[in-house]
Amino acid sequence: MVSKLTFLGTGSAFTVGAANWQSNMLIESEEGRRLLIDCGGDARLALAERGLEARDIDAVYISHLHSDHVGGLEWLGFSTYFDAGAARPALFIEENKVARLWTNSLSGSMARSGLATLDDYFEVRPVSGDGGFVWEGQRFDLTGMLHCMDGSVPLISFGLRFETDIGRFLITSDTRFEPQRCASLYAWAEIIFHDCETSYAADGTPARSGIHAHYEDLRTLPSDVRAKMWLYHYQPGPRPDAQAEGFRGFVAKGQVFGL
Repeated sequence: MVSKLTFLGTGSAFTVGAANWQSNMLIESEEGRRLLIDCGGDARLALAERGLEARDIDAVYISHLHSDHVGGLEWLGFSTYFDAGAARPALFIEENKVARLWTNSLSGSMARSGLATLDDYFEVRPVSGDGGFVWEGQRFDLTGMLHCMDGSVPLISFGLRFETDIGRFLITSDTRFEPQRCASLYAWAEIIFHDCETSYAADGTPARSGIHAHYEDLRTLPSDVRAKMWLYHYQPGPRPDAQAEGFRGFVAKGQVFGL
């Protein structure tokens, strides 16, 4: 079963430097196996900071196809492929994103003149958007979150919800502020790791991107919901006092949570 969740980084897509990394996470089992939750462009640096390399990753889950969530897959795939002592990592991903992950994100460099496919680098395990998967005895259920609109087409990022002996956990992944849509999820979960942007204009007004939940909107949630929430995926610079406003707080880079 799973034992702990480590935030390799807690920053937004455009976080720069070792002060923080992009919001990728690591779940470890009691036997010491590792599931990487998203693999952004700086995942190799974040892992190296913790003394880990590609061969230490047994599986990876991808929530959606933006670079801060898939930009490190070329490194992971090539590193394990050319390492005789490494196994192919398992790749859990919503089934409708498998083909686009390869054709739109990875094949340009990894296809090797058409000789290779995604299956050469990863043990691909497609997951239904309304289903889930089991890793090391732990069930994870996919949770579709509205991240943004590509014209008239909704871009869904698949968060994860799961239950262990100590509680019910929700990782939203990237999501807009959708309180009515998420009400049942918020009610179900006992600990919520929630996407939270913290951008403000020079005059102090919120600079909402429309593709992430802004802190100023999250703070309007009922107190019992805020009391469950850890906030992550925030921008560099000063942040509000989340604990003073009833949240559990902003997750720090490297923070570990027992599962």
